[in-house]
Amino acid sequence: MSDIINIGLLGLGTVGRGVWQLVSRDSEIIANRLGARLKIKKILVRDPSKERGMDIPADILTADARDILDDDDIRIVAEVIGGTDIARLLVDKALAAGKSVVTANKELMADYGQEVLTAAEQNGVDLMFEASVGAGIPIIHPLKESLVGNRIQRVMGIVNGTTNFILSKMDAGQGYAEALAEAQALGYAERDPANDIEGKDAAAKIAILASIAFNSRVRAADVFTEGIAGITPLDIMYARELGYAVKLLAVAKCDAPTGRVEPELDVRVHPAMIPLSHPLAAVKDAYNAIFVEGDAVGELMFFGQGAGSLPTASAVVADLFMAADNLSKSIRGRLGCTCFNSWAIKPIDQVESSFYLLIEATDKPGVLAKIAKVFGDQEVSLSSVIQKRTHEGIAEVVFMTQKVKEGNLRAALAKLAALDIIAGVRNAIRVEGGQE
Repeated sequence: MSDIINIGLLGLGTVGRGVWQLVSRDSEIIANRLGARLKIKKILVRDPSKERGMDIPADILTADARDILDDDDIRIVAEVIGGTDIARLLVDKALAAGKSVVTANKELMADYGQEVLTAAEQNGVDLMFEASVGAGIPIIHPLKESLVGNRIQRVMGIVNGTTNFILSKMDAGQGYAEALAEAQALGYAERDPANDIEGKDAAAKIAILASIAFNSRVRAADVFTEGIAGITPLDIMYARELGYAVKLLAVAKCDAPTGRVEPELDVRVHPAMIPLSHPLAAVKDAYNAIFVEGDAVGELMFFGQGAGSLPTASAVVADLFMAADNLSKSIRGRLGCTCFNSWAIKPIDQVESSFYLLIEATDKPGVLAKIAKVFGDQEVSLSSVIQKRTHEGIAEVVFMTQKVKEGNLRAALAKLAALDIIAGVRNAIRVEGGQE
């Protein structure tokens, strides 16, 4: 077999090392399936002299991106640097040079997906990004291709392994700080875990998934985002007593309110209680899962390792294979930009959810009636009220609401917080995963 398709690899960090490992290990299998051999010809690194601990020829390492971008023999560029500054510049230049691009960069695709996909189309090349969401879990190709005969109604998932690990440990009895420390010790969380625990990582991923599912551009900045730092072991314990698990969920829905010509998109990331009977409730530790509902196919769930060197590299290599196959057949790929709609994002105060509320109130006759009146005045209907522990005259009361507009719920909580009978509104957690 004489045909060789040369690849330029941008970055040799965790994912880049995994890509090198898989391409090297599976060279013969890929060649037999593809009819051509994939060869990583050059790798862009900061310091070519650094010891890598891998059997990589020194002459293919370079600190000069032009050794990849200006080499006409390199037909595909794999970007695994991350971020949106240098990575976007290099991706733009690669596309302009007529090279197909494979990327694992969720920030790039969430913020500039439409721009880079359009550039790929204009230059007659591919831009593939399966690894940008869910690492080794196939979800981009299924949404763009396998489910094209569906009108997607909802995409909902656990797309951040760090927060899922922390919440799983808290469900097992650990405190938040202890669970975070263990996640950092195991390498699931960075020294600065803000992107994970504040929900920013998940927001970028659901922006990508929503854009594909609903054919309308959603950027990370459009996504309402709330992290897990406010979740306590008490909330998790009470949730389980009520038949729920607490997860950081990324949610995207397409709503068509009465009187609107066009639908609105409901896209958000936040902690949520989901029924223990729901498949997502059983997803533990650092695993990811994405739940998809289509009008034709019904309910699907994609599950697996959502991060890590080899899982992410698995998706990168799959895209390299597809891009190379398109080159060998002289065709352009099928994964161009499909954002032909321009639907509005629903403001969070108009989003309807059921809520779990933990409120501390004075343990006296008539207090619950006063609380109920405040809720009623703001059109918040309650489905259950359960008094839990009482200490020094203060009772913990768990309220479950019917579906309510978030703005109404927040207005009610603000009024409650101002009453002298209320010691504190300790938490408000949305409830998801029921029938729509």
